[in-house]
Amino acid sequence: MQQDHRMVLDHRVVVITGASSGIGEGLARWYAQKGNSLGLLARRGDRLEKLANELAPLAKKVAFRVADVRDRAGTIQAIRELESELGPTDLLYANSGVGHTNTLHDLNAEGAVEVIQTNLLGAMAAIEAVYPTMLQRNSGHIVGISSLASYKGLPGAAAYCASKAGLSAYLESLRITLYKTGIKVTTVCPGFITTPMTAKQKKMMLVMDVERAVRLITRAVDQKKKVFNFPRRMRFLLWCAKWAPDRWMYKLGQE
Repeated sequence: MQQDHRMVLDHRVVVITGASSGIGEGLARWYAQKGNSLGLLARRGDRLEKLANELAPLAKKVAFRVADVRDRAGTIQAIRELESELGPTDLLYANSGVGHTNTLHDLNAEGAVEVIQTNLLGAMAAIEAVYPTMLQRNSGHIVGISSLASYKGLPGAAAYCASKAGLSAYLESLRITLYKTGIKVTTVCPGFITTPMTAKQKKMMLVMDVERAVRLITRAVDQKKKVFNFPRRMRFLLWCAKWAPDRWMYKLGQE
């Protein structure tokens, strides 16, 4: 009988950015139940502290820092402070993400800057923080939460699609660079997940709840997959959309 990987206890140091809600919070709960040491990072200190206190009885150890991943220096300092408490990072989830939309008459340039700084540059800062110790130990696992939106420019989501496409490309290059080392890199590309970030979205298909998404993500990470796209039907639809005429995609954006 295949063993349920949820019941296997381990003692890794798992660092998660964007841990105060959504997928990040779900991942924190998952790894706490497996007895890991958790380093949690997010902007909202009240939510983060509440989560850390809740998970403390389950995890081997929990530490948290309040930081905005748009602040590169502050993010690096915060993660290295977490490592000073918990030990070197074994598994990093670069998960922080935001989304802003644009319209025909409003490119929402300010929102676009926040999206790029958070989703792309913020992930790069988190990776930069753990990279030296992973290289020294020749071990570790870097996981970036990208998106299926990285595969296709979707109407009204220019900056979001660009940020995730950039993150996927960055992680792919990093994975190739680290090919002969003991460090693994996984790119996770979810579809629509029920999180606070997607609560404002009116047009969503094949929506998945956070709990199921976390189960699938952690299984893929345990298997050390290079890239994990889900759900499959959504990935197939976006693959087809890459060849769709622009007029079809434009019409989709108007509906």
